[in-house]
Amino acid sequence: MRPRTLDEVIGQRHLLGQGTPLRRLVESEAPMSLFLWGPPGTGKTTLAYVVSNVTKRRFVEISAVSAGVKDVRAAIDDARRELGMTGRQTVLFVDEVHRFNKAQQDALLPAVENRWVTFIGATTENPFFSVISPLLSRSLLLTLESLSDDDVRAVLERAVSDPRGLGGRATLAPEALDHLVRLAGGDARRSLTYLEAAALLADDITAEVVEKAVDKAAVRYDRQGDQHYDVISAFIKSMRGSDADAALHYLARMIEAGEDPRFIARRIVIFASEDVGMADPTCLQTAVATAQAVQLIGLPEGQINLAQAVIHCALAPKSNAVVKAIGAAIGDVRRGLIGQVPSHLRDAHYPGAAKLGHGEGYKYPHDYDHGLVRQDYAPEQVRDRRYYEPTRHGAEAPVAERWSKIRDFLRGS
Repeated sequence: MRPRTLDEVIGQRHLLGQGTPLRRLVESEAPMSLFLWGPPGTGKTTLAYVVSNVTKRRFVEISAVSAGVKDVRAAIDDARRELGMTGRQTVLFVDEVHRFNKAQQDALLPAVENRWVTFIGATTENPFFSVISPLLSRSLLLTLESLSDDDVRAVLERAVSDPRGLGGRATLAPEALDHLVRLAGGDARRSLTYLEAAALLADDITAEVVEKAVDKAAVRYDRQGDQHYDVISAFIKSMRGSDADAALHYLARMIEAGEDPRFIARRIVIFASEDVGMADPTCLQTAVATAQAVQLIGLPEGQINLAQAVIHCALAPKSNAVVKAIGAAIGDVRRGLIGQVPSHLRDAHYPGAAKLGHGEGYKYPHDYDHGLVRQDYAPEQVRDRRYYEPTRHGAEAPVAERWSKIRDFLRGS
């Protein structure tokens, strides 16, 4: 089912549209040097084959897992010989190029620099960390994205009907198609592998056939429907109720159903301030770090980071004082309780500000004992309003005691 032309490639629209660098390079006869960076199953090898096929160039593939400097040099020598004898260019495709050490990457430089080959390197790791600068600077870096659910669905539907695939010999039930899309996780190669396994068991492919073929139960979960909202609601409420086991169960359901891990991480970040807040300020640190980790490494490893954050949030002391505080403050502003900024707090740095009395009488807190000085900070209309009312839960208890003393001092009581 490997595409034969750029128009047959599914996904990566940002790279394949008219006028894009890749299409211009393919349509020209000049040799090129490319790095294709993206997750597994997004079409890196496919694009290399298509470039070779469309441009009628000889295709040579090397795997960095098993090849050494000798293999690289032999492939380059063959390419130079072919170019000299027939004028035909060679596409030298190096898969998992990040696995090459410096010496192996150095061996590629003459071929890239002298345009003896059209070099295409595929990597799942950030090339800025894994590829030597001289090689990277002489190449065009293209970033591939995980396929969307609609892209994977299109891949599967084509495979069922296309003569190169099942050729209509099997039927794929809608629920089986949905299950295969979820299992694929944006990986077209994985979706085709699972489809092929299911087709070996039955011509009428149902969700039950897919479950049996891949030994993985179908999780009833519609990312756009009721299950999506019900499960995420139960997930949040389980963390709020401090039931780490229940929260982990719902986390597992979302992961197995193919939910976007970044969506889960965002909900945890919100929860850390909304339901934990100052009762455990480190909860937000864990949540933000988890969101960054998930963005960096993705699944499946990212599920460990998500689980750690869920356990931290679930077992942390709870406080909704932060969300109540900002809600009350916004409520007053929307009701028109705004008032003028006290003149001694206004910006006094620009020319003419002093003539307006801006900054006059301001007391610098660092000049006073304990860094505190009694003066008016809020506009007169809200001077007596109380927004932050801390609980006595966890780390918020000492915060509550300190805030009470500070507020009494500032208010003059």
